[in-house]
Amino acid sequence: MKRNIAIIAGGYSSEIVVSLKSAEGIFSFMDHDKYNVYILLITENEWLVKVNSDETVAVNKNDFSFSVNGERIRFDFAYITIHGTPGENGLLQGYLEMLHIPYSSCNAFVSALTFNKFACNQYLKGFGVQVAPSIHLFEGETVTDEAVTAQLGLPVFVKPNDGGSSFGITKVKTAAEIQPAIAKAFKEGKEVVIESYIAGTEVTCGCYNVKGQVVVFPLTEVVTDNEFFDFDAKYNGQVDEITPARISVELTKQIQEETARIYKLLGANGIIRIDYIITAEHGPLMLEINTTPGMTATSFIPQQVRAAGLEIKQVISDIIENEFK
Repeated sequence: MKRNIAIIAGGYSSEIVVSLKSAEGIFSFMDHDKYNVYILLITENEWLVKVNSDETVAVNKNDFSFSVNGERIRFDFAYITIHGTPGENGLLQGYLEMLHIPYSSCNAFVSALTFNKFACNQYLKGFGVQVAPSIHLFEGETVTDEAVTAQLGLPVFVKPNDGGSSFGITKVKTAAEIQPAIAKAFKEGKEVVIESYIAGTEVTCGCYNVKGQVVVFPLTEVVTDNEFFDFDAKYNGQVDEITPARISVELTKQIQEETARIYKLLGANGIIRIDYIITAEHGPLMLEINTTPGMTATSFIPQQVRAAGLEIKQVISDIIENEFK
């Protein structure tokens, strides 16, 4: 009997547009001979399942099911592709855990930790992971321009601490830009991080767990003429993505080993993607961990899966079946 799979997309943040693109990608990658696959859209107002091209029905949140033509269908598995709350910060994972429904991503705690960039970086620093110096602000807290420049210098990145996909991020080059950038970032969340700008080569590395083994993909090098790897660079083609990255075999192996180590330190699950900046002085510094990485046809993970000589359909099937073993 085929398992019923919900690809959960949507969310409560600006990242909903990215999530919907990823859901379409995952739907196309799924093995439809093996699974009954549905896209489930979550917004702040409703949970809707797309049952065909022009019909949606509401989800019964009591048991994560829906009814169509008098038949009640209960989901066996959730593939989460919400980039932001509630699918990337642990809320949805907690709901699914209470209903004993397996899902594709990290557990509620790990999702919450990695979603909070500052907390995650401070945790991993204790294990020797190199990260950029930063200042953290809760809503209502302030910091002077002088304090920022004294601690971090210029330029700096100002970004929401609890968001992603480059919404609300500003690369600040002068002290006069700091306060407007902080205000912009607070529009996307309740915490803000101000982080030193680190010059270097940006790369990203994906991995996943199957049968108790961490499989690490080839690296992708990110090259853009934009000020940084912003939304347009990520999703509107204003970037060159080179897989495998044009770095040495030794450095590639070092970053892949660090990626696998971080995966195990966190107790991660499913596919994650870790972004790094390679500096001349300090080597690779970790920038960010994505526990629900983009999965459009042109996203990093599908590129890396192809470069590894794997088939994305099989990787997704491995992730699903892994939860039933």
